[in-house]
Amino acid sequence: MDDLVRAAMARWPNVPDVFGWLSLTRNGQWRLHPTGNALALNDSGQYPEGESISNPQITGFISRNYMADDAGRWYFQNGPQKVYVRLDAAPLILRINDNTTGLQAHTGAVIDSVNAWWLDDEGHLYAQTNLGPGLIAGRDLPALLDTLHTPDGQPLADALDAVGTNAIVVAPALAPAQTHPATLHFCAASHIETLLGFVR
Repeated sequence: MDDLVRAAMARWPNVPDVFGWLSLTRNGQWRLHPTGNALALNDSGQYPEGESISNPQITGFISRNYMADDAGRWYFQNGPQKVYVRLDAAPLILRINDNTTGLQAHTGAVIDSVNAWWLDDEGHLYAQTNLGPGLIAGRDLPALLDTLHTPDGQPLADALDAVGTNAIVVAPALAPAQTHPATLHFCAASHIETLLGFVR
């Protein structure tokens, strides 16, 4: 968290929280909702897209001051005010770094360890990381599946074909501090928030 944000929190400790102004897409884009309608479903039952935030200074400021409360709700600490974020998929969107040796979040933070993997019944892969729960970005999923393997060296893609819905042990990979295997679990997409402990 930025020092100026800490100072603002100390100076104005009782500023009300706000909801509906910011969202995070499943691609890791921050989006602004100038009318505060991020949580309002339209006639088609969809949430509004909002406006893309492309200024790197603004996205960097949001990313540095982005965190979760004790209830698993994620927010951006904007000075003294918490701006709660509508999550289209997960709190973190994870990508393989440029040299394919590690994972990083959409915030730019490096993932040091993965405690568990979750594959839902819609084909989305999630990771419980040292920074929190994240969705593997769709474009990076094939490369990640090519990288992961079981402790005995079997490629994860082959293990998935062989085991059905039983859990799979995955060898440490793509996380520099990872020294122990992590289990890959299978679940319904509707259960992912509960299993990973976050609120969309």
